[in-house]
Amino acid sequence: MAIEIKPLESLNDMKKVQDLEKKVWDMQPIPVHQTFTAVKNGGILIGAYDGKELIGFSYGFAGFKNGEVYLCSHMMGILPDYQSRNLGERLKHEQKRMALTKGYTLITWTFDPLESVNAYLNLHKLRAITGCYHVNLYGDMDDALNRGLPTDRFQLEWWIAEPHVNSYGRGPLTEDDENSLLETEINRDGLLFIQGQKSVADLEERDRWLVPIPDHFQSIKKKDLQLAIDWRMKTRPLFQQLLRKGFVGTDIVRKPEEKLCYYVFEYRTSLAVPAAFFKEETNDKY
Repeated sequence: MAIEIKPLESLNDMKKVQDLEKKVWDMQPIPVHQTFTAVKNGGILIGAYDGKELIGFSYGFAGFKNGEVYLCSHMMGILPDYQSRNLGERLKHEQKRMALTKGYTLITWTFDPLESVNAYLNLHKLRAITGCYHVNLYGDMDDALNRGLPTDRFQLEWWIAEPHVNSYGRGPLTEDDENSLLETEINRDGLLFIQGQKSVADLEERDRWLVPIPDHFQSIKKKDLQLAIDWRMKTRPLFQQLLRKGFVGTDIVRKPEEKLCYYVFEYRTSLAVPAAFFKEETNDKY
């Protein structure tokens, strides 16, 4: 049976989303009165159904900043047995379609910069951009994905009415473009580590830079927490410097044979998107 993607609007729909949140994250769900009120006031809640079973959802609510209205895409969850089936992309495209009908031109959400699967969906498939880096945005979190690490996040801008998102031509990287700012190696345990860093004093000398991240960061975190922390602490200042110099993350290039992915950073002014919208935020504990 084909999986159906459709809006969720009733109180019963909201209760099904709560049950799904518990299954996906094993945490207390968002109260029904909150999601119901948000959907009634510009929010968007979308479900993926396999027959009568809700197996995935996407939830966003209206945001407002500097005189501009946007959609804050807060959560997306999919049951483990249905992950890696392109459902995340389908949910996001339906969110985009519904957002445009409501008059939104910008959708934003956050994700861990070291999670390559999320990065590939967000930047490569959806063509959002990373224009802002938040240090330890959510403080200490005790779930399996975040436990033991500062919750650093990229804030995405998905300009859903702009040419950058809606024109899909993208040229391949040339050999000259493969200018990685980090040097990496694989250790005796088969884990990727940072061996060295190139000087970032003259970032302006090129209009495109690459930053590697592990292809399976959670595997590193499970096997060697200190190595995972090292990745966080060494990539953090590099991402921050690139963004402060006017670069934004625009793509992800996969290199599975090297156990890594490359972020592609380009000047924001070279893209068909509006000026920077969000500013960096820091939790002072880290």
